[in-house]
Amino acid sequence: MDAKVIELEISDGYAVIVLNNPPMNVVSAPLTRQLYETLKALERADSVRALILTGAGARAFCAGSDITELTQMFEPGAALEKKLIFQNKVFEQLRSFPKPTIAALNGYVYGGGLEIAVCCDLIVAEAQVKLCLPEIKLGVFPSSGGTYRVARRIGEARAKEMVFLGEPITAAQALAWGLVNRVVDQGTALASAREIAQKLSRGPALALQAAKATIQLAFERSDAEAVGESLKASDRVFSSADAKEGISAFLEKRSANFA
Repeated sequence: MDAKVIELEISDGYAVIVLNNPPMNVVSAPLTRQLYETLKALERADSVRALILTGAGARAFCAGSDITELTQMFEPGAALEKKLIFQNKVFEQLRSFPKPTIAALNGYVYGGGLEIAVCCDLIVAEAQVKLCLPEIKLGVFPSSGGTYRVARRIGEARAKEMVFLGEPITAAQALAWGLVNRVVDQGTALASAREIAQKLSRGPALALQAAKATIQLAFERSDAEAVGESLKASDRVFSSADAKEGISAFLEKRSANFA
């Protein structure tokens, strides 16, 4: 049986999901499965009118994928079958969650961690937080919404800068770009998110849900279409020599040599 890597608290009309996969709360297959089951249960819970996601500890909200899992995904189709198809399904489940959602960022927000965060309606980041899409340095690219969902928030040019260079940005820069909604003092992201969730839980549930659904209609291209194109491209890059080199270099603690 997998260790429990998702914690859940329900109180005052809202739920708090904690990613608890120490030390950096990385996205692993067990975490993805447990997140799916937790979200499915919360969708049906009438007592839950808002949802917060945060990371356990003070080091990371989520520092991306479990890189050790990627070593089993170099053959064509393997990354899709073993990781990306289901992971995209779960992240879309979060994005389309019918009730308002808030990400409380309390540490590193890298790769899949940022892809989770941008599935949420509102993002609160502590001042010391760094946000990054570093997948290009592994010879791949963000394959679970990091391209199109980030671009929808900050625009094409800035999304390309984040994805192409794979360099971290500060919380202040993320706020200026519109990637996050609020920047708060270190150690206070969850408390700030709780204040917002309490206001939402006391608001008109039906109107909030309708407002959320209507705002999302502003984006003409469906997520299903975007996911499909992303998965095709992901299959190509995960079976490439660059992916094998980038991931091997990471695990061997050396600089990657992309030919």
